[in-house]
Amino acid sequence: MKNQIDIIPSHGIDKVKWDRCIRNSSHPLIYACSFYLDHIADNWHGIVANDYETVMPVAWRKKMGVRYCYDVPFIQQLGWYSSANEMVYSAEMIKALFSFCRYGDYSFRYKNNITQTKASAHTNYIIDLSQPYGAIAAHYKTDLDNNLKKAERESFVYAAENAEAAIDIFKDLYSGRVPHVSADDYSNFKKLVVFLKKNNAAFAKKVCSKNNELLAVALLLKDETRVYNMMNSTTAAGRKTGANHFLFANIFKEFAGSPLVFDFEGSDIAGVKNFYEKFGAANQPYFKIHFNHLPFPANLIK
Repeated sequence: MKNQIDIIPSHGIDKVKWDRCIRNSSHPLIYACSFYLDHIADNWHGIVANDYETVMPVAWRKKMGVRYCYDVPFIQQLGWYSSANEMVYSAEMIKALFSFCRYGDYSFRYKNNITQTKASAHTNYIIDLSQPYGAIAAHYKTDLDNNLKKAERESFVYAAENAEAAIDIFKDLYSGRVPHVSADDYSNFKKLVVFLKKNNAAFAKKVCSKNNELLAVALLLKDETRVYNMMNSTTAAGRKTGANHFLFANIFKEFAGSPLVFDFEGSDIAGVKNFYEKFGAANQPYFKIHFNHLPFPANLIK
């Protein structure tokens, strides 16, 4: 029997069925939930198969009358999610994506089979938090252990931070490094964080010196399966004293033994990648495509 594939605007989607499909999939991620997309994406449609048996979000914009997929700030992976056999829908989901947007960039989630089209692999490190902390720490690299011993001698304080303040700190320190993230993007993300805080699903942790000087802070999101490292900021003083190592080690201590995965959210940047590897994190890669199916001469655009 042929699968029924519909492409539905966000306002027409049954959000209860959509989010249920995400939760019941083999690898649920917060980015694809309807509330997340509603807050973050400029526009989005859902590709829906067989009454929400499989769903795939598509975030889009328009330029010169052309609808295109774009990389949404604060969304790492999308792809399709299925409460059935995900492999059944791979070709149909990609075909529907290309019929809806003929140009753009799209990031598929880990587990999506996208062998039908050329894709580039990207790094995403995770740590299994269901283990006792001792089991997690057993995988730390020697360099990390040395940094943690150094940090402990500094009498650092690990504590909660205001989540909105953590966004402002990140923006102040790093906005120049991510110029593609606009003021509106930060504003939308802050509204999402306020929304999630109502269910204790957004929070921040910080490390301060014994004199209460802020050294490092992490803004985290949480769902039923993961803790997501959305924004991590380290001051100049924090970098000199290994405060960020101390911050993550304490986050792992706090959540160790819980049925969750810690998601570092990347990275392909050599220095950041090296930092995550020090914690013994495992790479769970995701895949990204760039496509241009526009007719000539429009297909010459970059």
